Amino acid sequence: MIKPLAIVLFVATTIAMANPDSYTTRFDNINIDEILGNDRLLNNYFKCLMDMGKCTPDGEELKRNLLDGIQNKCARCSEKQKQGSEKIIKFLYEKKPDLWKQLEDKYDPTKTYRLLYVEDAKKLNIQV
Repeated sequence: MIKPLAIVLFVATTIAMANPDSYTTRFDNINIDEILGNDRLLNNYFKCLMDMGKCTPDGEELKRNLLDGIQNKCARCSEKQKQGSEKIIKFLYEKKPDLWKQLEDKYDPTKTYRLLYVEDAKKLNIQV
């Protein structure tokens, strides 16, 4: 249970392509704690990512860029986005493991990317 999933929700609130080298920082000031603390907001992002509900414009952007973020270990993310990703990973893993598993099953069904994040997970006290 590692970084790819955190990227899922964080990117939903922070990613939009500004250029090929980095994601936009346009959404960097979104209050992640507010989203994580509000089941309605969190579930709306989850449903968007799972193709079970409507997406906001940032949710649509996330769906377009999510695999890139997972594959390149968030190399195009700003430092604030990386920190937010870690917060989201830890939250999902500890507080919403059912959502985490469903997202992981969809976006990393073969667990290929999970292996890329073993060391990152250890830093967050997450057992892979």
